[in-house]
Amino acid sequence: MTGSCFAERLEKHTPLSEAERGALARLEETQRKVKRGVIIQRANDPVSELFVLRHGRVMSYVIMPDGSRQILRIFFPGDFIGSATTIYSKAPESLVALSDSVLCPFDKAGLRVLLEEYPRVAALMFVLSQTERVALTDRLASLGRTSAKARVAAFLLDIAHRLRAMDDNMTDTFDLKLTQEEIGDAIGLTSVHVNRMIRQMEMEGLIQRSNGSITLLDERAMAEIGHYTDRYTDIDLTWLPAA
Repeated sequence: MTGSCFAERLEKHTPLSEAERGALARLEETQRKVKRGVIIQRANDPVSELFVLRHGRVMSYVIMPDGSRQILRIFFPGDFIGSATTIYSKAPESLVALSDSVLCPFDKAGLRVLLEEYPRVAALMFVLSQTERVALTDRLASLGRTSAKARVAAFLLDIAHRLRAMDDNMTDTFDLKLTQEEIGDAIGLTSVHVNRMIRQMEMEGLIQRSNGSITLLDERAMAEIGHYTDRYTDIDLTWLPAA
């Protein structure tokens, strides 16, 4: 991948000018390789860096008082990591690499310059943060009010739709690249319960599994089961400032 993967992500919503693409590319000039399992950031540690994920997958999480883990977000290539960190001097969450990854770190001051000089880019970043917030709100409601099967169905659909938001050529099949324990930590279930729900959905013809990949066979039925709404399409951008 050349140029800016973050620019590619934003251009899924609206074309960018050459100057805007160049400014975003400068955020990705420095690249840092991290191995799977490496902790990138620990909660409550002082932070000054933000990140664009160029390759691989990263997750954010917090450790609860009883020692259990709550996964907050899975990040994919093109994602901006650290929107919550921008308003705190200490990290509100931990970050760990779910696979061998390439991160592009940049200082908060670099973000300030971007926001000052390119207000439309700032508006698009606000759009992404709000889609993320609404999706997290949906998951919060799901954790408190839906069945285990509904949670798993909604989680799989959310992963698929986020991947599609970056890759127009993605089919109904995608690499999950998550253990059942990690899925459970994201939706408040044990790995045993996750396994049971996935096998049940497979038997019902909703999904198919093969070598770590998931194929969605009946997305409409899964959306009904999971009370799921796609938050990554049909976004109103008529209010954006001019380029």
